[in-house]
Amino acid sequence: MTKLEKILDSGVVAVIRGAKPEKIMAVAKALYEGGVTTLEITVETPKVLSLIEQVASEYGDKLVIGAGTVLDPETARAAIMAGAQFIFSPTVNPQTIQMAKRYGVVSIPGALTPTEILTAYEHGADVIKVFPANVFGPGYLKDVHGPLPHIPLMPTGGVDLSNAASYIKAGAVAVGVGSSLVSFKGAVDEAYLTSLTQTARQFVEIVKAARS
Repeated sequence: MTKLEKILDSGVVAVIRGAKPEKIMAVAKALYEGGVTTLEITVETPKVLSLIEQVASEYGDKLVIGAGTVLDPETARAAIMAGAQFIFSPTVNPQTIQMAKRYGVVSIPGALTPTEILTAYEHGADVIKVFPANVFGPGYLKDVHGPLPHIPLMPTGGVDLSNAASYIKAGAVAVGVGSSLVSFKGAVDEAYLTSLTQTARQFVEIVKAARS
């Protein structure tokens, strides 16, 4: 499968924000065991480039590792050189999209309005991250998907176990899931990692069922 096909396969992208460097490998392993094979590490995370490199090196083709909250092409290039296989952004920056495409990695910029979504797609984005999705919910995604059925949409922001299926049924090709899946507020111990694997598996199963 291509990197894009791998990202869309499980239908769940884990958004990892505020990762603790010493815990990132354990979190990656827990997510992988739960069937979530696409991980985004946000670039404001301390030592993010080394984290991306570490996870990418350890898991190879088993996981697709990307950089998130990428605002400019310079940051995108640095992340790509560290091993990022996709670039997640909260906004539409044509130069950032072009940088991702230049190096053959998947571009997933964030957009909300139909004009922003189409603009990002016309500039070469592979998938559009509809963000923040929770502002309008699954109904909005369905309405946008109506006139723009050819554009792959991935809602991110406020996606949880209770609404993931609704987004998929509304036309989403996948969902980006943040704190409702991965959180570093508490201790990252064995109990947490076991729970993380279980939650990851729930998300994957919900997406699979909604697709069928």
